[in-house]
Amino acid sequence: MALPARVIERFNKEIKKFQNVLQNAKDADRNESDTVSIITDMLADMFGYDKYMEVTSELAIRGTYCDLAIKSDGKVQYLIECKSVGTELKDNHLTQAANYGANYGIPWIVLTNGIEWQIHKIKFEQPISHDLVCKINILEINPKKEEDQDKLFLLCKEGLSKDTREDYYEKRQCLNRIVIGGFILSEPVISVIRREIRKFANGLKVDTEEIEKIIRQEVLKRDIFEGEEATKIQSKIKRFYKKQTKKQEENPSPAASPNNSEEENIPSSSDNDSTPTGN
Repeated sequence: MALPARVIERFNKEIKKFQNVLQNAKDADRNESDTVSIITDMLADMFGYDKYMEVTSELAIRGTYCDLAIKSDGKVQYLIECKSVGTELKDNHLTQAANYGANYGIPWIVLTNGIEWQIHKIKFEQPISHDLVCKINILEINPKKEEDQDKLFLLCKEGLSKDTREDYYEKRQCLNRIVIGGFILSEPVISVIRREIRKFANGLKVDTEEIEKIIRQEVLKRDIFEGEEATKIQSKIKRFYKKQTKKQEENPSPAASPNNSEEENIPSSSDNDSTPTGN
């Protein structure tokens, strides 16, 4: 995505500074309070917020204060759960932050120790769940790399008005290995693979079940098609194709030919393997 010039300039100026600050803080084993101070400065200097007006530690959620919150355009944009700079971020830290977000009705939460930043989006369903949108390691980030710029921009004030978070999230939801694996295992795609193999192998007899078995056992890793998330994706893909089929039946294309089957133009082995006889 094309970032505003002032944002790129800010990244180039501030990231190196905070890489040094964070490394020194980690080496000195600074506590959580010191880390929160560093994070607040990062939100102002790197990400463009007014730390006096838009960054607060006074947001109470059911009697408990979250570490930080970003308020912009009259509403809370992010809840931020902070840990000390030397603390490894764990699932139970995220559970606390997710509970904050769920109780306050804020879908976007950040878990950070200053060095690692995790951006999550809460899904308000029963039970409450959340998706990891991206991870950023400030010590490893390259401010001149477009991919790293895009991730940093998710946290920027300028990105809030451009639906940057939602666009990035939607792309991640669609462009990941589980979704791609789900499409590979879908009936229409396996049928295309069968058709191309038959073309490639001069009409070789092969069925879709055999292809699917090979894909599951030899091509894809098991976690791509097994587990709760994979099952949900596969069901969603099936519903998608079902809707597409229904639309095609209701609005058939005038250019569609009833004879345009997957068997068309598949040469037989006799056609390709025949040789002229000698006189």
